[in-house]
Amino acid sequence: MRFARAIVKYRIPILILVLISMPLCFLGMVGTRINYDMLDYLPEDMDTVKGQYELMDDFGKGAFSFIIVENMPPSDVAVLKDKLSKIDHVDSVLWYDSISDLSVPMELLPDELYDAFNSENSTMLALFFDSATSEDVTMDAIREIREVAGKQCYISGMSALVTDLKDLCEREEPTYVALAVICACAAMVLFLDGWLVPFVFLLSIGLSIMLNMGTNYFFGEISYITKAMAAVLQLAVTMDYSIFLWHSYNEQLETLEDKKEAMAQAIHATFSSVIGSSVTTIAGFVALCFMSFTMGRDLGLVMAKGVLLGVIGSVTQLPALILILDKPLQKTKHRSIIPNLDKFSAWVTKKFPIFLVLFVLIAVPSFWGYQQTNNEVYYDMAKCLPDDMDFVIANKKLKDEFDVASTHMVLVDSSLPASSMRAMAEEMDEVEGVKYVLGLESVLGPDIPEEILPPELLSTLKSDNRELFLINSSYHPASDLVNDQIDSLIAILKRYDPNGMLIGEASCTKDLIETTDRDFKVVTAVSVLAIFVIIALVEKSFTLPFILIAVIESAIFINLGIPHFAGQSLPFIAPICISTIQLGATVDYAILMTTRYKAERSSGKDKTEAVTQALKTSIPSIIVSGMGLFAATFGVAMYSNIDIIRSMCLLMARGAIASILAVIFVLPAFLMLCDAIIKPRNKKGKKLVAEESK
Repeated sequence: MRFARAIVKYRIPILILVLISMPLCFLGMVGTRINYDMLDYLPEDMDTVKGQYELMDDFGKGAFSFIIVENMPPSDVAVLKDKLSKIDHVDSVLWYDSISDLSVPMELLPDELYDAFNSENSTMLALFFDSATSEDVTMDAIREIREVAGKQCYISGMSALVTDLKDLCEREEPTYVALAVICACAAMVLFLDGWLVPFVFLLSIGLSIMLNMGTNYFFGEISYITKAMAAVLQLAVTMDYSIFLWHSYNEQLETLEDKKEAMAQAIHATFSSVIGSSVTTIAGFVALCFMSFTMGRDLGLVMAKGVLLGVIGSVTQLPALILILDKPLQKTKHRSIIPNLDKFSAWVTKKFPIFLVLFVLIAVPSFWGYQQTNNEVYYDMAKCLPDDMDFVIANKKLKDEFDVASTHMVLVDSSLPASSMRAMAEEMDEVEGVKYVLGLESVLGPDIPEEILPPELLSTLKSDNRELFLINSSYHPASDLVNDQIDSLIAILKRYDPNGMLIGEASCTKDLIETTDRDFKVVTAVSVLAIFVIIALVEKSFTLPFILIAVIESAIFINLGIPHFAGQSLPFIAPICISTIQLGATVDYAILMTTRYKAERSSGKDKTEAVTQALKTSIPSIIVSGMGLFAATFGVAMYSNIDIIRSMCLLMARGAIASILAVIFVLPAFLMLCDAIIKPRNKKGKKLVAEESK
């Protein structure tokens, strides 16, 4: 109580301190770098990641793109190539004139080389950057290339993807927050008991969100998914804490005339409830930190911090705001639209066998669909963008006009004999789906010395330590075909050079698939185990964690099973994150009802009366909390053009509804069924005898 009374006493300084910190938080938020490259979060000990570092160290090259030029005379293409090569951070540009003088007709090139870089109306330039794929300077270079090249030119490559993704995110993110605020506010206006209350809640939560986003500066950078989702998720999952305080404050006012003392009592009561509620949510986010794909750690740390700041805000700045605005808050109170639930609660309890049967009938196919959904996710980041984005258009043209869907880069020891290099390239050229292998051996015949090649081409393809081969494939990244192709290419490479490396978007994506497959199992196990332990400690029961987790997991199976039956493919990160977030964020509903049920049983009521009373008193809080989560995420899901954001928000919204229904209909049935196993105790700590539970 001393802590609670101190908060009430120093409420004005606390609020002033928080408001003063907002400009610093804004600067911290603006100063936090955003990473748009999903492949950047792969473990650094993988060959594909090491190979990218070697490419930079040996050749001074990082990102790579193809530029398709349509309906442009060769002389103009040469001028364009010269302009592009002068753009900052463009290391080199390869085209026909990198091999031969323009006075020599292109048709004299070997057919393989000519077809590789020319189609009926188009020609293709290969462009290397001296900076990494998602560096800010690389994205700036992509924008400048587009300005210089004009509408006749199309730029492919991961750097073009992250540039378009960044521009789209920056356009949409303010709308995400606005939609989340408007929809959550509408839900609270409907389900709470005051017209002004939602706006005070949103102001308090907004301050906590700014503190969270501002302190991300100390992480150095965060992913674009974290930036886009953090404010929405923090609003959705910490709204409960404000509701707890408001309800507790109004209950205290019924017996206390002094509003300051009432608030102190409310803070004391709320702090205990909020700590118990927030621990499971934080555990769900912390579980994401166990992913070896470190984007999970990125989102997990930011959101765990956000929940913690939400807890602190609900017992510090929110009490200050409520006390300052107490008169208008009390004057604008209204009746909640949630009706009397006595008859409904009694009906649910009475019909519990029906809900147990429905649970089995729904859970079994949902679990099967859930497993299928996890096997049907996609990893190709191009699918996250709308079809009218520049990168998507460029990739389509690259495939349609040149039959190139992905590009591999092979690094081999430069001391390898030329005959071995040539034999290796010829073997790779025969691998199914390989369009061609481009290296020095593709340009030089066996009897032609390297010295006759232009220095630009020679330095691009060979360094003191390594020689570089480009392999164009007709298979898309993340497909089974390209993954099998990569395995075949690596097998050939390792026979000639055991230390050779194959890198590129497709090989990184293959590693991503293998990494996240393991991550999904690890994160699910960690989150379930952590929350099991927390529930066991909170409820002082070994049985209840099984029941509560089973109820919420069934809601997760329904939520993640629907995409399979709907024929929808999810981005790979969505099931991993959502299964953990939904468990951590909504198991509180089950804990709330179970705690009340145990209290009712301990007071001497029989199991039917105890379950009915627990259901009746818990439903309003569950509906308000769940609908707040639904509202904050559903609007973003309907608006977003980025499929990762849209899918995750839609899953969160649908998951909130699934968890509400599971807790209201299935959990009471389990409590009725398992009452004898749960063995509630009376107020003296003695187990209730079997007759009492009948």
